[in-house]
Amino acid sequence: MNENKRTKSISRKINRSAVLEQLSSFIVIDIILLVLAVCLWCYSVESADDNKVRISADRGFDSVTSLELNDNRSPQTYQAYRDYQNAGGEGIKVVFPKSFREGLTKIMYVYENDNGRTMRVYAGDFFLNLFSCLYILLLVEMITLICNAASGARKIRRQLEPLDDLAFKAQMLSSAADFNQQDLDELEKAIEAISPAKDGAKLHTGNAEMEHLEKAINDLLERMRESYRQQSRFVSDASHELRTPLSVLQGYVNMLDRWGKEDETILEESIDAIKSETEHMKKLVEQLLFLARGDSGKTKLTMEPFSLNHMMQEVLEESAMIDKDHVYDFKPAAEDIEVTGDISMLKQTARILIDNAAKYTPAGSSILLKTTMQTEGASGQNIPTFTIQDEGIGIAGSDVSHVFERFYRSDPARSKDGGGTGLGLSIAKWIVDRHGGHFEVLSREDIGTRITVCLPQTK
Repeated sequence: MNENKRTKSISRKINRSAVLEQLSSFIVIDIILLVLAVCLWCYSVESADDNKVRISADRGFDSVTSLELNDNRSPQTYQAYRDYQNAGGEGIKVVFPKSFREGLTKIMYVYENDNGRTMRVYAGDFFLNLFSCLYILLLVEMITLICNAASGARKIRRQLEPLDDLAFKAQMLSSAADFNQQDLDELEKAIEAISPAKDGAKLHTGNAEMEHLEKAINDLLERMRESYRQQSRFVSDASHELRTPLSVLQGYVNMLDRWGKEDETILEESIDAIKSETEHMKKLVEQLLFLARGDSGKTKLTMEPFSLNHMMQEVLEESAMIDKDHVYDFKPAAEDIEVTGDISMLKQTARILIDNAAKYTPAGSSILLKTTMQTEGASGQNIPTFTIQDEGIGIAGSDVSHVFERFYRSDPARSKDGGGTGLGLSIAKWIVDRHGGHFEVLSREDIGTRITVCLPQTK
């Protein structure tokens, strides 16, 4: 019982430390992004029309209600504010309280240009868009923290179960061999003195008889630290991926603010770009939430028998209907293949692989779908498989082992510019892993790629 209490205490301490560390990282990142966005916007405003930006110039923010429409200081700024109000630009009402929203819409930027003249620019629409994007980022961060806080301690306790067993066996050995009670007291003090969140912290008692126990405990601590390092890298990568579309949105908002009111070409281009980046952010957030739910054990699979040939035929028809730029072909196995699994999840895996194949295959080329019963290695077991093969740009040999890692992109051709988020193959791997399957990847640069999903069936 005492060992269980100590294990729970250590697991809660590790989880609390990790969640607080993530929270502080989020706060620092959000503040940096907010300050950077405001500074970039101010710089873009001051440098418009080839004006020279002076560091020593007076600048600041004021309320646009201090002006009037007939105020000769800056009638355009007040008019911009009134136009924005008349157009219904009150921000996202569901997100912001009315008083806060109205405060944002009244902000104007005041600065001295290189001629010493005081300039006033309406900034309400910029701040509304900025805080809307920040709200989405905060939502993702809160979901991540909640998932980690809810499941972290439970995961750590599962990892610490071997420690309970070792402690119990050590106690049994102590009773059987008249083990020195002082040694056990020293071990207990050494365990309590460990700082689990600190890199390099290890258990050391100096007792040669406990050397193997110390090694087992230290190996367990290192595995837990590596797990949290992976979580930290994932959070950092997610923040980086969200920062790019936010910057693009900000750039087009600035362009609309400067020229979009008069130039219909710029207005149409900006609207299309904002729609595209918003769709990309939506897809990225959905994939992040899928992986977060999966990692926390909240995604459940519905396992039932179904026809693999029929599933791939449906995926083929969907792909051919959506994508008219490629030739789709399906070669089913001679006999119908029945598998047990979550058909919706495995369909999603096939769609992800086909989507990747279409992105990196020239228009007019073929994409082949195939189902087979494949003989598995030395065991000689026949297992169901489905294959997606393209005639695209291929993958470098050094990158094949990394393509299923989150946010990994092998080269500029496989960048987000092609519409990807770097998470599709990670989601596919999570699904296949939960089915007890694996991938076989064969790729040659400038020739194509063949990815086979193997689904061993348990009786």
